[in-house]
Amino acid sequence: MIHSTAPDQIVLSARGLRRTYHKDKLAVPVLRGVDLDVETGKVTALVGRSGSGKSTLMHLLATLDRPDQGEIYFQGKRIDNASRSQRDRYRNADVGIIFQFYHLLPELSAIENVIAPAMIGRSMWNYLGQRRQLQQRAEAMLDRVGLLHRAKHRPSEMSGGEMQRVAIARALMTDPKLLLADEPTGNLDTETGVDILKLLSELNADDNLSILMITHDDEIAASADVCLRMQDGLLSGKTVPRRAA
Repeated sequence: MIHSTAPDQIVLSARGLRRTYHKDKLAVPVLRGVDLDVETGKVTALVGRSGSGKSTLMHLLATLDRPDQGEIYFQGKRIDNASRSQRDRYRNADVGIIFQFYHLLPELSAIENVIAPAMIGRSMWNYLGQRRQLQQRAEAMLDRVGLLHRAKHRPSEMSGGEMQRVAIARALMTDPKLLLADEPTGNLDTETGVDILKLLSELNADDNLSILMITHDDEIAASADVCLRMQDGLLSGKTVPRRAA
């Protein structure tokens, strides 16, 4: 789905993405030439049935996997064929990633999980020199998601909603330009899911944070600025009215 938006208003774009998985002699095409533009400062929802290719597309956009064909650009620079170190930096500094099942490190406390991304790429001496500032940043992010009082608790001591809030705080730790959220409410009860969506909406409104969110829920998708539907390995979509304040 390509919009007629000015290039400087596009934070992430993809052109002609194709991805086929192989099992024995069977080829299973999942993405069949996906075009996508994610607009700066907007919430874009990607909706579709299970197995439609949503998560495959998200993994490609996060450079966790590479397309068989096609190109991916972040702020105008191609990233799918970048070096491993450049792709690592992109995932660590430019985008924040939220997973359905949180992916927190179980042996670490909430605040240690939040700090973890900031430790990547730093030497031990560099980390120790900035430890106080990183601690303050992590505390601020936990406070932002309403969970500072659980800073010293481990994932096993937290509810699903609390773990997802820690995951969001972790994703925000390096001040990313874009948030990629793969079913952020899919493992939560309805009330907790509503709270997480409200938090994401506040981050978008307050920080102008661009968000691309995968969901299987049409109601959630309808609350976004742009709603894209994945079907048969292709995208279609529309821009919807701005949510009421």
